Amino acid sequence: MGFELRFTDKEITAWGGMGLMKRMLDHLDFDGALQGSGLPQPGSNRGYRPEQLITQFMLSIWCGANRFEHGEVTRHDPVLKRLFGFSRMANFKAVMRLFRKFSQEINEEVFGALYRWLFAQIAVDGLTLDLDSTVMTRYGTQEGAVRGYNPSKRGRASHHPLMAFISDVRMIANCWLRPGNSHTANNVSAFLDNTLENLGGKHIALLRADSGFCDQAFLQELEQKELHHIIALRLNQPLQRALVESSGWWMLDDGIDLVSIDYQAPGWSRPRRVVGIRQHLTRRADAKGKMLSLFADDPRWGQYRFAALVTDLDLPAIEIWRLYRGRADCENRIKELKYDFAADSFCLDDFWATEASLNTALLAYNLMSLFRQAVLRASVLESGGKDVQHTLKTLRYKLFAKAGYTTTEGRKDILKLAIAMRQRQWMEGLWDRSRTLLSARPFCAHVFLGVGA
Repeated sequence: MGFELRFTDKEITAWGGMGLMKRMLDHLDFDGALQGSGLPQPGSNRGYRPEQLITQFMLSIWCGANRFEHGEVTRHDPVLKRLFGFSRMANFKAVMRLFRKFSQEINEEVFGALYRWLFAQIAVDGLTLDLDSTVMTRYGTQEGAVRGYNPSKRGRASHHPLMAFISDVRMIANCWLRPGNSHTANNVSAFLDNTLENLGGKHIALLRADSGFCDQAFLQELEQKELHHIIALRLNQPLQRALVESSGWWMLDDGIDLVSIDYQAPGWSRPRRVVGIRQHLTRRADAKGKMLSLFADDPRWGQYRFAALVTDLDLPAIEIWRLYRGRADCENRIKELKYDFAADSFCLDDFWATEASLNTALLAYNLMSLFRQAVLRASVLESGGKDVQHTLKTLRYKLFAKAGYTTTEGRKDILKLAIAMRQRQWMEGLWDRSRTLLSARPFCAHVFLGVGA
Protein backbone atom coordinates (compact mmCIF):
# COMPACT_ATOMS: atom_id res chain seq x y z
CA MET A 1 0.00 0.00 0.00
CA GLY A 2 1.52 3.30 -1.07
CA PHE A 3 1.88 6.50 0.93
CA GLU A 4 0.15 9.79 0.25
CA LEU A 5 2.12 13.02 0.26
CA ARG A 6 1.09 15.59 2.89
CA PHE A 7 2.74 18.74 4.25
CA THR A 8 3.06 20.34 7.67
CA ASP A 9 3.44 23.95 8.72
CA LYS A 10 5.40 22.97 11.82
CA GLU A 11 8.94 24.36 11.72
CA ILE A 12 11.29 21.40 12.21
CA THR A 13 15.09 21.29 12.27
CA ALA A 14 17.45 18.45 11.52
CA TRP A 15 19.96 19.91 14.02
CA GLY A 16 18.06 19.93 17.28
CA GLY A 17 21.13 18.68 19.15
CA MET A 18 22.76 22.08 18.58
CA GLY A 19 20.67 23.24 21.52
CA LEU A 20 23.40 21.72 23.71
CA MET A 21 26.06 23.94 22.16
CA LYS A 22 23.83 27.00 22.46
CA ARG A 23 23.24 26.22 26.13
CA MET A 24 26.99 25.94 26.76
CA LEU A 25 27.73 29.17 24.87
CA ASP A 26 25.13 31.03 26.93
CA HIS A 27 26.62 29.70 30.15
CA LEU A 28 30.09 30.86 29.02
CA ASP A 29 28.66 34.26 27.99
CA PHE A 30 30.26 33.79 24.59
CA ASP A 31 28.31 36.68 23.10
CA GLY A 32 29.74 38.96 25.78
CA ALA A 33 33.25 37.74 24.98
CA LEU A 34 32.69 38.56 21.31
CA GLN A 35 31.39 42.01 22.17
CA GLY A 36 34.52 42.76 24.19
CA SER A 37 36.98 41.45 21.60
CA GLY A 38 36.97 44.46 19.26
CA LEU A 39 35.16 42.99 16.25
CA PRO A 40 34.75 45.34 13.25
CA GLN A 41 31.36 47.03 13.42
CA PRO A 42 28.88 47.41 10.53
CA GLY A 43 28.77 50.70 8.69
CA SER A 44 24.97 50.77 8.69
CA ASN A 45 22.30 50.48 11.36
CA ARG A 46 20.72 47.80 9.18
CA GLY A 47 23.90 45.70 9.21
CA TYR A 48 24.14 42.43 11.07
CA ARG A 49 25.81 42.34 14.46
CA PRO A 50 29.34 40.94 14.00
CA GLU A 51 28.73 38.70 17.03
CA GLN A 52 25.89 37.03 15.13
CA LEU A 53 27.98 36.59 11.99
CA ILE A 54 30.81 34.89 13.90
CA THR A 55 28.38 32.60 15.73
CA GLN A 56 26.45 31.82 12.56
CA PHE A 57 29.69 30.95 10.73
CA MET A 58 30.77 28.55 13.50
CA LEU A 59 27.28 27.03 13.56
CA SER A 60 27.53 26.24 9.87
CA ILE A 61 30.93 24.57 10.43
CA TRP A 62 29.55 22.44 13.27
CA CYS A 63 26.72 21.37 10.97
CA GLY A 64 29.11 20.28 8.21
CA ALA A 65 29.80 23.32 6.00
CA ASN A 66 33.13 23.33 4.17
CA ARG A 67 32.43 26.33 1.93
CA PHE A 68 31.05 29.77 2.71
CA GLU A 69 28.09 28.99 0.46
CA HIS A 70 27.16 26.01 2.62
CA GLY A 71 26.12 28.45 5.34
CA GLU A 72 22.85 28.79 3.45
CA VAL A 73 21.77 25.40 4.83
CA THR A 74 21.68 26.67 8.42
CA ARG A 75 20.54 30.12 7.32
CA HIS A 76 17.20 28.74 6.14
CA ASP A 77 16.63 26.71 9.32
CA PRO A 78 13.91 28.57 11.29
CA VAL A 79 14.41 26.51 14.45
CA LEU A 80 18.13 27.30 14.62
CA LYS A 81 17.30 30.96 14.07
CA ARG A 82 14.96 30.94 17.06
CA LEU A 83 17.23 28.72 19.13
CA PHE A 84 20.19 31.09 18.76
CA GLY A 85 18.05 34.20 19.21
CA PHE A 86 18.55 35.75 15.77
CA SER A 87 15.80 37.98 14.42
CA ARG A 88 16.94 37.16 10.88
CA MET A 89 19.72 34.95 9.54
CA ALA A 90 22.51 36.52 7.49
CA ASN A 91 23.48 35.55 3.98
CA PHE A 92 26.93 33.92 3.66
CA LYS A 93 28.13 37.00 1.78
CA ALA A 94 27.61 39.06 4.94
CA VAL A 95 30.04 36.74 6.73
CA MET A 96 32.58 37.17 3.94
CA ARG A 97 32.20 40.97 4.10
CA LEU A 98 32.91 40.86 7.84
CA PHE A 99 36.14 38.91 7.36
CA ARG A 100 37.27 41.34 4.67
CA LYS A 101 37.22 44.10 7.30
CA PHE A 102 39.99 42.37 9.25
CA SER A 103 43.55 43.64 9.11
CA GLN A 104 46.67 42.33 10.84
CA GLU A 105 46.05 44.59 13.84
CA ILE A 106 42.38 43.62 14.12
CA ASN A 107 43.24 39.92 13.89
CA GLU A 108 45.74 40.22 16.73
CA GLU A 109 43.33 42.23 18.88
CA VAL A 110 40.20 40.15 18.31
CA PHE A 111 41.60 36.65 18.42
CA GLY A 112 44.12 37.47 21.12
CA ALA A 113 41.24 38.58 23.33
CA LEU A 114 39.19 35.48 22.48
CA TYR A 115 42.07 33.09 23.17
CA ARG A 116 42.71 34.75 26.56
CA TRP A 117 39.01 34.60 27.40
CA LEU A 118 38.78 30.93 26.48
CA PHE A 119 41.79 29.77 28.48
CA ALA A 120 40.61 31.83 31.44
CA GLN A 121 37.53 29.60 31.57
CA ILE A 122 39.55 26.42 32.09
CA ALA A 123 41.30 25.12 35.18
CA VAL A 124 44.68 24.21 33.72
CA ASP A 125 48.08 23.85 35.31
CA GLY A 126 51.43 22.93 33.79
CA LEU A 127 50.58 23.00 30.09
CA THR A 128 52.33 21.11 27.31
CA LEU A 129 52.77 23.40 24.30
CA ASP A 130 53.37 21.84 20.87
CA LEU A 131 54.52 23.92 17.91
CA ASP A 132 53.89 22.71 14.37
CA SER A 133 53.14 23.94 10.89
CA THR A 134 51.02 22.60 8.07
CA VAL A 135 50.47 23.16 4.36
CA MET A 136 47.12 24.37 3.05
CA THR A 137 46.84 24.00 -0.72
CA ARG A 138 45.12 26.86 -2.53
CA TYR A 139 43.42 26.99 -5.91
CA GLY A 140 42.92 30.15 -7.91
CA THR A 141 44.56 33.43 -6.93
CA GLN A 142 44.75 34.29 -3.23
CA GLU A 143 47.04 36.78 -1.54
CA GLY A 144 50.01 35.05 0.07
CA ALA A 145 49.40 31.74 -1.72
CA VAL A 146 52.71 30.95 -3.43
CA ARG A 147 54.67 27.88 -4.43
CA GLY A 148 56.62 26.29 -1.61
CA TYR A 149 56.98 22.96 0.14
CA ASN A 150 53.80 21.04 -0.66
CA PRO A 151 54.15 17.26 -0.27
CA SER A 152 50.61 16.40 -1.40
CA LYS A 153 50.31 18.83 -4.35
CA ARG A 154 53.80 19.43 -5.70
CA GLY A 155 54.14 22.80 -7.40
CA ARG A 156 50.73 23.99 -6.25
CA ALA A 157 50.41 27.36 -4.48
CA SER A 158 49.75 27.14 -0.76
CA HIS A 159 49.71 28.84 2.62
CA HIS A 160 51.97 27.59 5.41
CA PRO A 161 50.36 28.48 8.79
CA LEU A 162 52.25 28.19 12.07
CA MET A 163 50.20 26.66 14.90
CA ALA A 164 50.44 26.12 18.66
CA PHE A 165 48.58 23.27 20.36
CA ILE A 166 47.86 22.62 24.03
CA SER A 167 48.19 18.85 24.29
CA ASP A 168 46.63 18.48 27.75
CA VAL A 169 43.23 19.88 26.77
CA ARG A 170 43.37 19.24 23.01
CA MET A 171 43.00 22.89 22.11
CA ILE A 172 44.74 25.42 19.90
CA ALA A 173 46.52 28.37 21.47
CA ASN A 174 47.52 30.33 18.38
CA CYS A 175 47.69 30.34 14.59
CA TRP A 176 49.48 32.65 12.19
CA LEU A 177 48.81 32.36 8.47
CA ARG A 178 51.98 32.65 6.36
CA PRO A 179 52.89 32.54 2.66
CA GLY A 180 53.52 29.09 1.24
CA ASN A 181 57.27 29.61 0.85
CA SER A 182 57.87 30.44 4.53
CA HIS A 183 60.38 28.33 6.44
CA THR A 184 58.93 26.28 9.30
CA ALA A 185 60.65 28.37 11.99
CA ASN A 186 60.16 31.72 10.27
CA ASN A 187 59.21 34.37 12.88
CA VAL A 188 58.77 31.64 15.52
CA SER A 189 60.13 33.84 18.35
CA ALA A 190 57.43 36.47 17.87
CA PHE A 191 54.87 33.69 17.46
CA LEU A 192 55.91 32.17 20.80
CA ASP A 193 55.60 35.53 22.57
CA ASN A 194 52.15 36.02 21.09
CA THR A 195 51.13 32.50 22.11
CA LEU A 196 52.20 33.08 25.71
CA GLU A 197 50.07 36.25 25.71
CA ASN A 198 47.09 34.28 24.40
CA LEU A 199 47.43 31.84 27.29
CA GLY A 200 47.07 34.71 29.75
CA GLY A 201 49.93 33.77 32.04
CA LYS A 202 49.28 30.02 32.18
CA HIS A 203 52.39 28.09 33.15
CA ILE A 204 54.11 26.14 30.36
CA ALA A 205 55.68 23.00 31.81
CA LEU A 206 57.02 21.68 28.50
CA LEU A 207 57.45 22.87 24.91
CA ARG A 208 57.80 20.32 22.11
CA ALA A 209 58.58 20.90 18.44
CA ASP A 210 59.91 19.06 15.41
CA SER A 211 63.25 19.50 13.68
CA GLY A 212 62.11 22.60 11.79
CA PHE A 213 62.43 24.59 15.02
CA CYS A 214 65.88 23.46 16.17
CA ASP A 215 67.95 26.52 15.27
CA GLN A 216 70.34 28.15 17.73
CA ALA A 217 68.42 31.42 18.14
CA PHE A 218 65.20 29.66 19.16
CA LEU A 219 66.98 27.34 21.59
CA GLN A 220 68.65 30.33 23.22
CA GLU A 221 65.31 32.10 23.57
CA LEU A 222 63.75 29.07 25.26
CA GLU A 223 66.67 28.93 27.69
CA GLN A 224 66.36 32.64 28.45
CA LYS A 225 62.64 32.22 29.10
CA GLU A 226 63.41 29.12 31.20
CA LEU A 227 60.96 27.07 29.17
CA HIS A 228 61.63 23.34 29.44
CA HIS A 229 61.72 21.86 25.98
CA ILE A 230 62.22 18.76 23.85
CA ILE A 231 62.93 19.44 20.17
CA ALA A 232 63.80 17.02 17.41
CA LEU A 233 67.10 17.55 15.60
CA ARG A 234 67.98 17.28 11.94
CA LEU A 235 70.25 14.34 11.30
CA ASN A 236 73.02 16.33 9.64
CA GLN A 237 76.46 14.84 9.10
CA PRO A 238 78.14 16.02 12.36
CA LEU A 239 75.22 14.62 14.40
CA GLN A 240 75.32 11.34 12.46
CA ARG A 241 78.98 10.93 13.33
CA ALA A 242 78.35 11.79 16.98
CA LEU A 243 75.62 9.14 17.24
CA VAL A 244 77.71 6.45 15.57
CA GLU A 245 80.81 7.21 17.65
CA SER A 246 78.89 7.14 20.94
CA SER A 247 79.62 4.12 23.12
CA GLY A 248 76.78 4.60 25.60
CA TRP A 249 73.95 2.89 23.71
CA TRP A 250 71.75 0.69 25.89
CA MET A 251 68.85 -1.57 24.95
CA LEU A 252 65.38 -0.43 25.99
CA ASP A 253 63.49 -3.20 24.20
CA ASP A 254 64.11 -5.67 21.44
CA GLY A 255 65.27 -3.55 18.50
CA ILE A 256 65.19 -0.20 20.37
CA ASP A 257 68.33 1.41 21.83
CA LEU A 258 68.84 4.78 23.52
CA VAL A 259 71.83 6.98 24.27
CA SER A 260 72.33 10.32 26.05
CA ILE A 261 75.25 12.52 24.96
CA ASP A 262 76.51 16.08 25.25
CA TYR A 263 76.61 17.45 21.73
CA GLN A 264 77.50 20.84 20.26
CA ALA A 265 76.18 21.32 16.76
CA PRO A 266 77.89 23.70 14.30
CA GLY A 267 76.51 27.14 15.08
CA TRP A 268 75.61 26.34 18.70
CA SER A 269 77.27 28.49 21.35
CA ARG A 270 77.65 25.57 23.76
CA PRO A 271 77.02 21.82 24.12
CA ARG A 272 73.50 20.63 24.93
CA ARG A 273 72.03 17.33 26.03
CA VAL A 274 70.91 15.13 23.14
CA VAL A 275 69.00 11.86 23.42
CA GLY A 276 69.51 9.48 20.51
CA ILE A 277 67.08 6.72 19.52
CA ARG A 278 67.77 3.90 17.07
CA GLN A 279 65.34 1.21 15.94
CA HIS A 280 66.35 -1.96 14.11
CA LEU A 281 64.65 -2.35 10.74
CA THR A 282 64.22 -6.13 10.87
CA ARG A 283 63.39 -6.50 14.56
CA ARG A 284 60.93 -3.54 14.57
CA ALA A 285 58.35 -3.70 11.78
CA ASP A 286 57.18 -0.18 12.62
CA ALA A 287 60.64 1.35 13.07
CA LYS A 288 60.45 5.14 13.12
CA GLY A 289 63.14 7.66 12.22
CA LYS A 290 65.56 8.07 9.32
CA MET A 291 68.50 6.15 8.04
CA LEU A 292 71.91 7.83 8.39
CA SER A 293 72.88 8.93 4.90
CA LEU A 294 76.61 8.73 5.71
CA PHE A 295 76.31 5.13 6.85
CA ALA A 296 73.53 3.80 4.59
CA ASP A 297 75.87 1.14 3.16
CA ASP A 298 77.45 0.21 6.47
CA PRO A 299 76.57 -3.42 7.37
CA ARG A 300 75.88 -2.45 11.00
CA TRP A 301 74.53 1.11 11.03
CA GLY A 302 72.58 0.67 7.82
CA GLN A 303 70.20 -1.64 9.67
CA TYR A 304 68.85 1.14 11.91
CA ARG A 305 66.58 4.15 11.73
CA PHE A 306 67.66 7.04 13.96
CA ALA A 307 66.14 10.05 15.71
CA ALA A 308 67.68 12.64 18.04
CA LEU A 309 66.13 15.03 20.59
CA VAL A 310 67.69 18.06 22.25
CA THR A 311 66.39 18.93 25.72
CA ASP A 312 67.17 20.81 28.92
CA LEU A 313 65.32 18.31 31.12
CA ASP A 314 67.29 16.24 33.62
CA LEU A 315 65.21 13.10 33.19
CA PRO A 316 66.09 9.57 32.09
CA ALA A 317 66.45 9.18 28.33
CA ILE A 318 63.44 6.87 28.18
CA GLU A 319 61.23 9.55 29.78
CA ILE A 320 62.48 12.16 27.31
CA TRP A 321 61.57 9.90 24.41
CA ARG A 322 58.16 9.00 25.84
CA LEU A 323 57.32 12.63 26.52
CA TYR A 324 58.23 13.65 22.99
CA ARG A 325 56.22 10.85 21.41
CA GLY A 326 53.05 12.51 22.70
CA ARG A 327 53.70 15.40 20.29
CA ALA A 328 52.52 13.21 17.41
CA ASP A 329 48.94 13.82 18.55
CA CYS A 330 49.03 17.35 17.15
CA GLU A 331 49.13 15.75 13.69
CA ASN A 332 45.75 14.22 14.52
CA ARG A 333 44.49 17.65 15.52
CA ILE A 334 45.61 19.09 12.18
CA LYS A 335 43.86 16.31 10.27
CA GLU A 336 40.67 16.86 12.26
CA LEU A 337 40.83 20.61 11.60
CA LYS A 338 41.06 19.98 7.86
CA TYR A 339 38.62 17.08 7.50
CA ASP A 340 35.95 17.94 10.10
CA PHE A 341 36.22 21.72 10.49
CA ALA A 342 37.28 22.56 6.90
CA ALA A 343 39.99 24.87 8.26
CA ASP A 344 41.79 24.87 4.90
CA SER A 345 38.66 25.47 2.81
CA PHE A 346 37.48 28.94 3.86
CA CYS A 347 39.80 31.05 1.73
CA LEU A 348 39.31 34.62 0.52
CA ASP A 349 41.30 36.81 -1.86
CA ASP A 350 42.56 39.00 0.99
CA PHE A 351 45.32 37.48 3.17
CA TRP A 352 44.11 38.88 6.52
CA ALA A 353 40.50 37.96 5.71
CA THR A 354 41.64 34.37 5.15
CA GLU A 355 43.52 34.42 8.47
CA ALA A 356 40.40 35.72 10.22
CA SER A 357 38.22 32.94 8.77
CA LEU A 358 40.88 30.36 9.70
CA ASN A 359 41.08 31.57 13.30
CA THR A 360 37.29 31.56 13.55
CA ALA A 361 37.27 27.92 12.40
CA LEU A 362 39.90 27.21 15.09
CA LEU A 363 37.70 28.97 17.65
CA ALA A 364 34.86 26.66 16.62
CA TYR A 365 37.24 23.74 17.15
CA ASN A 366 38.24 24.96 20.63
CA LEU A 367 34.65 25.41 21.74
CA MET A 368 33.76 21.96 20.43
CA SER A 369 36.79 20.52 22.24
CA LEU A 370 35.61 22.18 25.45
CA PHE A 371 32.16 20.67 24.89
CA ARG A 372 33.59 17.20 24.27
CA GLN A 373 35.71 17.22 27.41
CA ALA A 374 33.66 19.26 29.84
CA VAL A 375 30.21 17.99 28.88
CA LEU A 376 30.45 14.69 27.01
CA ARG A 377 33.54 13.22 28.66
CA ALA A 378 32.51 14.23 32.18
CA SER A 379 29.04 12.78 31.62
CA VAL A 380 30.45 9.48 30.34
CA LEU A 381 32.92 9.14 33.21
CA GLU A 382 30.24 9.92 35.80
CA SER A 383 28.09 7.12 34.38
CA GLY A 384 31.00 4.68 34.39
CA GLY A 385 31.31 4.53 30.63
CA LYS A 386 34.41 4.25 28.46
CA ASP A 387 36.39 7.43 27.85
CA VAL A 388 36.23 7.96 24.07
CA GLN A 389 37.08 11.21 22.27
CA HIS A 390 34.64 11.36 19.35
CA THR A 391 35.44 13.42 16.28
CA LEU A 392 33.08 16.17 15.17
CA LYS A 393 31.94 13.99 12.27
CA THR A 394 30.84 11.30 14.72
CA LEU A 395 29.17 13.79 17.05
CA ARG A 396 27.42 15.42 14.13
CA TYR A 397 25.47 12.25 13.38
CA LYS A 398 25.35 10.75 16.85
CA LEU A 399 24.34 13.82 18.85
CA PHE A 400 23.68 17.00 16.87
CA ALA A 401 21.60 15.63 13.98
CA LYS A 402 18.43 15.23 16.02
CA ALA A 403 15.09 16.24 14.55
CA GLY A 404 13.25 18.74 16.71
CA TYR A 405 11.06 21.79 16.91
CA THR A 406 10.42 24.64 19.31
CA THR A 407 7.23 25.53 21.10
CA THR A 408 6.06 27.68 23.99
CA GLU A 409 4.39 26.47 27.16
CA GLY A 410 3.37 29.01 29.78
CA ARG A 411 5.65 31.70 28.34
CA LYS A 412 8.56 29.26 28.48
CA ASP A 413 10.42 28.27 25.32
CA ILE A 414 10.66 24.51 24.86
CA LEU A 415 12.89 22.53 22.53
CA LYS A 416 11.37 19.15 21.71
CA LEU A 417 13.63 16.49 20.20
CA ALA A 418 12.67 13.28 18.42
CA ILE A 419 14.84 10.87 20.39
CA ALA A 420 14.36 7.20 21.21
CA MET A 421 13.15 6.53 24.76
CA ARG A 422 16.37 4.80 25.81
CA GLN A 423 18.44 7.87 24.87
CA ARG A 424 16.34 10.52 26.61
CA GLN A 425 17.92 10.19 30.03
CA TRP A 426 21.37 10.51 28.45
CA MET A 427 20.31 13.65 26.57
CA GLU A 428 18.80 15.18 29.71
CA GLY A 429 22.09 14.56 31.52
CA LEU A 430 24.03 16.36 28.81
CA TRP A 431 21.52 19.20 28.86
CA ASP A 432 22.03 19.72 32.58
CA ARG A 433 25.79 19.28 32.31
CA SER A 434 26.12 21.98 29.64
CA ARG A 435 25.01 24.58 32.20
CA THR A 436 27.27 23.49 35.06
CA LEU A 437 30.58 22.78 33.34
CA LEU A 438 32.43 25.73 34.84
CA SER A 439 31.21 25.46 38.39
CA ALA A 440 32.00 21.74 38.36
CA ARG A 441 35.52 22.27 36.96
CA PRO A 442 35.22 19.10 34.89
CA PHE A 443 38.85 18.75 33.98
CA CYS A 444 42.16 20.13 35.06
CA ALA A 445 45.29 19.33 33.09
CA HIS A 446 48.37 18.30 35.03
CA VAL A 447 51.71 17.37 33.51
CA PHE A 448 54.17 15.58 35.77
CA LEU A 449 57.69 16.08 34.50
CA GLY A 450 59.61 16.12 37.74
CA VAL A 451 60.45 19.75 36.96
CA GLY A 452 57.73 21.54 38.88
CA ALA A 453 54.52 23.11 37.67
